[in-house]
Amino acid sequence: MSAIEITPTQARRLAITKQRLAGPRPEATPNGIVDLVRDLGCLQIDPIRAVERTQYLVLWSRLGQYDPEQLHTALWKEKRLFEYWAHAASIVLTDNYPIHNSQMRAAHTGGSKWDERVREWLRDHAELREQVLAALRDNPPMTSDQISEFTPAAEPRGPVTGWGTGNDVGWMLGHLWTSGEAMVARREGLRRYWTLTEHWAPDWIDLERLPRAEAVRRAAQISLKALGVGTQSHIRSHFVRGHYDGIADALQDLVNEDMVLRAKIVDESGAWRGDWFIHADDIPLLDKLERDWYPRTVLLSPFDNLICDRARTLAMWDFDFTIEIYVPKAKRKYGYYVMPILHGDRLVGRVDPKMDRKTGTLIVNAVHAEEDAKPASEIGAATARTIEDLARFLGASRVRYSRRKPAAWRASLRSGRVE
Repeated sequence: MSAIEITPTQARRLAITKQRLAGPRPEATPNGIVDLVRDLGCLQIDPIRAVERTQYLVLWSRLGQYDPEQLHTALWKEKRLFEYWAHAASIVLTDNYPIHNSQMRAAHTGGSKWDERVREWLRDHAELREQVLAALRDNPPMTSDQISEFTPAAEPRGPVTGWGTGNDVGWMLGHLWTSGEAMVARREGLRRYWTLTEHWAPDWIDLERLPRAEAVRRAAQISLKALGVGTQSHIRSHFVRGHYDGIADALQDLVNEDMVLRAKIVDESGAWRGDWFIHADDIPLLDKLERDWYPRTVLLSPFDNLICDRARTLAMWDFDFTIEIYVPKAKRKYGYYVMPILHGDRLVGRVDPKMDRKTGTLIVNAVHAEEDAKPASEIGAATARTIEDLARFLGASRVRYSRRKPAAWRASLRSGRVE
């Protein structure tokens, strides 16, 4: 079959719709959130709370106003979601446990220097491993500090880098989590409560031990569906990032079975570089978007799934986005916790907000517009409304803007109370 030819606009709209950033909003319920994570593949977890933690912001961008307890219900009470490694530390779908189980079985079995170092450390700390497992086995979920009371073999401080907090118990918990022996049972703020996976696992969980090739095949389809359209490199960088051994063969098999189709993105200059793919299940949606396109204006977390692959973001949206959290303040171009502005099918600017919880004020340090962000009055007004929506979600009573904002948007971006 010849490659399906689509325009850049179609490609962008398909990607945005698959990310649930256009069209009807999901229900702000545990069921709606689980369905949303099913579409996205994962929600990245990050502790930075300059505005709000990213897992809550990613949901807000799609659900609008919602109660985060709905996520906690699906995650901790119903166990339809759990924490594991995907893009990075993430919230993932329990229905996808067989895919992640394949990751768990492969943990630290490779031939890299890092894997060798981990295996050597585990050999040297076999007694500590047994003590941590025994503590988890014989007690309700505990924090790392509580577990340390049961681990006389632990040293005050372990290696400088690793999976955990920098001490031996943290390292061991990180390994047990990566290898699937331990789970995060709940959180209180940033504090994690650990338990054995066998204690956590619901009765209905699928513990199938997938062959590695089948796990890659399933993961590749989840990744591609979340992307809408993408190259092999895009697929590898999404969902279970770094765990796509044999992806080329998997994609070729899926193409041969007509489950995945080849695509070409063509603009006035010709076809875009690279071999592009689209899932066969998404062809009807691609056709529907020609008639039905219901865009929104939203702010995106710096870690949002739509923009987590920087090279893809630049290629598809001509939007050069870099997270500047770890850049020295004097060298930042746009700000500390910059949230891109998605308006319809374009990334039109950036907002650098900070939530002052003591005063209940959402402080907007800067707003930046892309050069082609037109019509200016429309986009400025839509951005102002979205910033006010964010303030409401955060519980802010006021929005305060600095002077760093586009001249054409100033009439809309006014400090004041949030109604």
